[in-house]
Amino acid sequence: MRDPYQVLGVARGASEAEIKKAYRKRAKDLHPDRNQDDPKAQDRFSELNSAYEVLGDDTKRKQFDRGEIDADGKPKFQGFEGMGAGRGGNRQGGFEYHFGQGGGRGGAEAGFDPSDIFGSLFGDAARRARAARPEAQKPADQSFTLEVTLAEAVSGASRRVRLPGGREVEVTIPEGVSDGKVMRLRGLGHTDPLSGESGDVMMTIKVRPDPRFTIDGNDLRTRIAVPLSKAVLGGPIHVPTLTGPVEMKIPPLTGTAKQFRLRGKGLKGEKGAVGDLFVSIDIEMPESDAELTALLKARAG
Repeated sequence: MRDPYQVLGVARGASEAEIKKAYRKRAKDLHPDRNQDDPKAQDRFSELNSAYEVLGDDTKRKQFDRGEIDADGKPKFQGFEGMGAGRGGNRQGGFEYHFGQGGGRGGAEAGFDPSDIFGSLFGDAARRARAARPEAQKPADQSFTLEVTLAEAVSGASRRVRLPGGREVEVTIPEGVSDGKVMRLRGLGHTDPLSGESGDVMMTIKVRPDPRFTIDGNDLRTRIAVPLSKAVLGGPIHVPTLTGPVEMKIPPLTGTAKQFRLRGKGLKGEKGAVGDLFVSIDIEMPESDAELTALLKARAG
């Protein structure tokens, strides 16, 4: 990997805040989600994270500056300075081991193994590197708004939607869902390329207004235009509901002050309670009716 200072684009004397700021800016620019057409985007993003693992940690940064670890955060092999042999033994870089005159097998002193030096040296360094590495964190949640009809909100439905990351999934709109309800879609968010951890998607329900109805708590209200003759004589009329039109009879001489209740045709509330549909009448007057006009004049006179 390249020099982490070059990868982050900061000087060697940069402060901790400058390093963090540079990482955040470059992470935003290089994120694979923003560079889906670039096949090397993932490699550059991984290189950026590796560089920040080294420079974002004060201990590892000092080790890198002293040449103790490389750009990947791995210990460098320094070797042993000087080689020489003393009487009855060998000496390497300040470590000395002797061969006895009549010890165990091969003449080596009991209990000593030169490989222990290497195992201790590099084993400790590897353990320190693992301890200094930041734990993988779950990616931040993504969010979007799903607009549904009033009928879908009342009866429930299934919809195929496109998530913020571009993925298409089938979601279930629960029966009786209310406007502003937030639903969590677990594990369907952004996946961190390093840890493999997936975030969630927060889906907010927006109920689209229905021009046929006015919402009043769990109740619905609607107005039906009725011809004058029907209002005077009475009879069946058709009333829209969220589950389809129904037939309702109005009595003779029904005026605009009269209101009718269709029970259970409203919205579902808490604990399974269902509201009602209230129907009001709007009387439609004919544009012209000579007989009706004469009748009313005769009655008025």
